[in-house]
Order: sequence, then C-alpha cells, then structure tokens
Amino acid sequence: MRLFRSDKLLGIARETLEFVLEASEETHPNEYMGFLRADDARKLDLDRDGQVITDVLVIPGTESSPTSASVRSHMKPNDMRAVGSVHSHPNGALRPSDADLATFGQGKVHIIVGAPYGWGDWKAFDNEGAQTTLDVLDVAVPDEHFFDFTQADIDRELDDRDSGGFLSWFR
Repeated sequence: MRLFRSDKLLGIARETLEFVLEASEETHPNEYMGFLRADDARKLDLDRDGQVITDVLVIPGTESSPTSASVRSHMKPNDMRAVGSVHSHPNGALRPSDADLATFGQGKVHIIVGAPYGWGDWKAFDNEGAQTTLDVLDVAVPDEHFFDFTQADIDRELDDRDSGGFLSWFR
C-alpha cells in the first residue's frame, strides 16, 4: 500500500464528466456547483502515477440562482481526495468571472460547464484562471458504499463479539 498519492492530475473519468453535464442541465436555469474528488490512477487499473477525477461532492445547503451558486464554506469537508471545483454557467460563457476567480484558491483544477451542456461545452482552469487541459479517460469508476457489508458480515461480527471483534467496542 502506498502512503502518498501523486499530485499529478491525469484527467477526469468519462462517467464523471457525463454526470457533471447531466447535473448542470437538470439544474438549468440555475447554476450547478460541486467539488471534484480524485482517486489514485492505480486504483483504477491505470499503470501510471497520478490521480483521476472520479467523483463530484455536492454540499448540502448549496444555494443556486441563474447568476451564481454559493456554498457554506463551513459545510465543506476536509477531504484528502478533493482536487478542485465544478460549476455551470447557464448563459453558456466558458470563462471564469471575477467571482469565480475569487473561489479558485483551493484545488488544482476548476471546471466550468456552459449551456447547452454538450461534450464541447466545458473547460478546465487552474487556480489563476488560465485555461488548462484535462483529458477525459475511459476508466471504471469505483462503486464506493459507506455501508458496504452484508447480513452475513454482521452475524460473523456478532459471533466474534466475545473474542474482541470489531463490534466489541459497542459493549
């Protein structure tokens, strides 16, 4: 197991970009906003060092209108997988506004998606607002389930309870 992840951002998973485009279209005429999260490329069976954007985190309480989207910064988790942000411009403009630039401080990449939300209707930017390249990669996005266990797993843990198993600390 590797202790440190590479900082190199290789691209975005096609499935994740599809989600962003669809979510932006569904939110129209209001702006869509989320935070980008990445996984280690080797976890995605890529034989390269780096990270691939695989997930979008939407923060509860995000407020959205046709001209802006805002998030309560205290609601944003301290996430080791965070690599940037994504938001839409319902007017179709694919360049960061002054307000966008003020929020680009955290993360490596910031994606802006514009109406009509097709494959060519997005661009990636760095923290300074300069356009950057972000490859779309065909990788299998991992299914992550916080409660990824079965009844058999629970029964086994309960049986092991007296021997100091995982659930023994509930006693």
